[in-house]
Amino acid sequence: MTSSQSRTVVVLAAGEGKRMKSALPKVLHPLLGRTLVGHVLAAAAGLEAQRTLVVVGHGAEEVKAHLADVAPAAEPVLQAVQHGTGHAVRIALEAAGDAGGTVVVLNGDVPLLRQETVRELVEAHEAAGLAATVLAAEVADPTGLGRIVRDESGRLERIVEERDATAEQRAVREINAGIYAFDGALLREALSKLSTDNEQGEEYLTDVFGLLATDGQAVGVHVASEVTETLGCNDRAELAALRALLRDRVNRAWMRAGVTILDPATTWVDVTVTLERDVVVDQNTQLRGATSVAAGAVVGPDTTLIDTTVGAGASVVRVHSVGAEVGPEVGVGPYAYLRPGTRLARKSKVGTFVEVKNSEIGEGTKVPHLSYVGDATIGEQTNIGAASVFANYDGTRKNRTVIGSHVKGGVDTMYVAPVEVGDGAYTGAGTVVREDVPPGALAVSGGPQRTFEGWTERKRPGTPAAEAARKARSETTHGGGDAGQDGLTSGDTATE
Repeated sequence: MTSSQSRTVVVLAAGEGKRMKSALPKVLHPLLGRTLVGHVLAAAAGLEAQRTLVVVGHGAEEVKAHLADVAPAAEPVLQAVQHGTGHAVRIALEAAGDAGGTVVVLNGDVPLLRQETVRELVEAHEAAGLAATVLAAEVADPTGLGRIVRDESGRLERIVEERDATAEQRAVREINAGIYAFDGALLREALSKLSTDNEQGEEYLTDVFGLLATDGQAVGVHVASEVTETLGCNDRAELAALRALLRDRVNRAWMRAGVTILDPATTWVDVTVTLERDVVVDQNTQLRGATSVAAGAVVGPDTTLIDTTVGAGASVVRVHSVGAEVGPEVGVGPYAYLRPGTRLARKSKVGTFVEVKNSEIGEGTKVPHLSYVGDATIGEQTNIGAASVFANYDGTRKNRTVIGSHVKGGVDTMYVAPVEVGDGAYTGAGTVVREDVPPGALAVSGGPQRTFEGWTERKRPGTPAAEAARKARSETTHGGGDAGQDGLTSGDTATE
């Protein structure tokens, strides 16, 4: 790109989106890892523009905050009162000062737009030296969309919004995608000539094409190779349809890159996710945010991973995970919950109905089932018995438990933090560990078992448990032999 081809991008994101019926600004609605406007900004990134201006209006503060997070180089420009797309671009160019060269205008609600398409549009526009170029597509149902009107020779004559179109123009199926490239100087001049003589009483950016053509300037149409890229979003039903289209595109690309997706229709992968070859993704799986899965790992079925790293050869089955690191050859699930700060080392295991939070679990260590591990560091080759709980909260602060390597924890052990268990130590079943356990020691709690004979019949008379106990005791007393009809001996009384 030469200095004479400097580029400025303007993204139109000021609309309220009334048909979304949402307190959330339209352009902030999410799909597969980015917001609507986030997808558009990603599509524009390939232009390497000198400046990117985002026109904000409805929910301006929310949109500005989002831009600061996802595209800090983008400059928000406030359109306090929305008087149309032409008005929005004029405000943006006024904020841009002396920005020249090519001005690229993108609607903020076309999330399927690809970088390649935007680049092809702009390069074709610049190579032909046109005053303006519009991205167009031919659709089966153009209802609600602006139409491309060509003259008898096939050249662009004007762009007409549907509500201002004649019956003949409404029959046209070539539509305006809301993506444009302009000669910056000619655009500024044309914007000053826009009128509000239309049904909505607004300044239409699309009228610039008719004005330029009337002045003898060359304007053109660049037809998108894939019509789905041009689809916008006006309500939640359309948003769902776009989400499904993007899902299919993303899944198709990963499968062609060497990933096995067993049921693409029920697999949702954010555009921000990375997968390596020979990953297997089973049905009903969602991979979201900054999740990455290494070669040979198996994820799913029925799994959601958010901002989670999965190592090579790991198995993650029926798991919900947020902000966790799953190491190579680790087994997780089924029915496990990994919370932020969880780090599972190579060949460790987190099993059925186990929850782990802010904990490091060492290589080869197992937490097989029915346990909660919170704020803990566990060494290598340790076994945490079933139904163990790490009591990490004292009502004021979270405390940490440290367990060494080759520790054998008995079932139903309670670790009351802060506490340490040394290497090679054991805990007995049902132990409450309140004090540090030295290496190689056995920790038990509570005295010998005490048994109170006949307690149920004395303390819970008339209950089913008491009746069951009476019958069992009677059978034991009489040796379980023939007891006559109904199993009763003389002296017994049958009761209901």
